[in-house]
Order: sequence, then C-alpha cells, then structure tokens
Amino acid sequence: MAYAVTGLNPIGGQSKKGSQSAMWSYTSADAIATVNTEGYFNDASDILAVGDVIFVYDNNTPTMSIVMVASNASGVVDVTDGTTVAMTDSD
Repeated sequence: MAYAVTGLNPIGGQSKKGSQSAMWSYTSADAIATVNTEGYFNDASDILAVGDVIFVYDNNTPTMSIVMVASNASGVVDVTDGTTVAMTDSD
C-alpha cells in the first residue's frame, strides 16, 4: 500500500514547527518495514520536521512502532527504523 494522508494525525496540542518536536499518530495496514522506507511520508513533507515522533499503528497485524523523522530535505522524508511496542495482555 502507500501513505494515506487520512492516517496521519497530530497528537495533543502541537508545538510551533521548528521550536519543538511534534507527535503524530499514523494508522495503516502497512507493515513497519514499508512505513520506515525513505520516501514513504513524502506527501507529508510540508508538515513533518526532523525530530518529530510518529506512533505507527499497523492495524493489519496489529502492532505499534515508534519512529522519528531522521531527515526531510527537498520533499524527501526519511524516518528511523522504529521501535516496536509489545501489545500483549497476559490476564
């Protein structure tokens, strides 16, 4: 699949762009290996900044991963590989 603008949403009160990192949530059926590919978030390059944190929810698996925007130059966005957050409940 591909990036869907409807899946990316700000979390809470956003800081002023360029002064602090912003937090985002992104929901997709795409696996983290697809989402963390350079260029995946290019259509959001005008709103994402280096250092922004994105909580990525793969609603197909389901899994949650946390990525950061590593670079955003000339409309090309690259995010980190991501840290997966365990979604288990043992009770």
